[in-house]
Amino acid sequence: MSINATLFVQAIVFLILVWFTMQFVWPPIAKALDERAQKIADGLAAADRAKSELSAANQRVEKELSQARNETAARLADAERRAQAIIEEAKARATEEGNKLVAAARAEAEQQMVQAREALRAQVAVLAVKGAEQILRKEVDAGVHAGLLRRLQTEL
Repeated sequence: MSINATLFVQAIVFLILVWFTMQFVWPPIAKALDERAQKIADGLAAADRAKSELSAANQRVEKELSQARNETAARLADAERRAQAIIEEAKARATEEGNKLVAAARAEAEQQMVQAREALRAQVAVLAVKGAEQILRKEVDAGVHAGLLRRLQTEL
């Protein structure tokens, strides 16, 4: 065999090898590479989706936290307003009750003073009658002089 025939046979064997590789070896390798590339692309897409979903979830959480803070602040302010209103109402009731007690005490003192004056007037009238009786040395009839005694009592 000459170099030409060997070269020709080697070229044919090489072409058969290339054809065999292209028919039976290369498609499964290409398919595996394509599947791997697709899996990587799907994984990257899933990572991007997860990243965007995480970002959206973080924004929702921040928004809800902000709303919760605002709501809490509003509730605290409302509670403080209610507490102040209750305190003011209690102060007003206490002041009113104190005023009622003072008025009742004044009325009672006034009533006791009036009673004491009446009792004192009655005693003074009795003493005046006794004094007049002793001065005149005669009996004064209370029934006859009742009008005089009442007038004397009112004047005192």
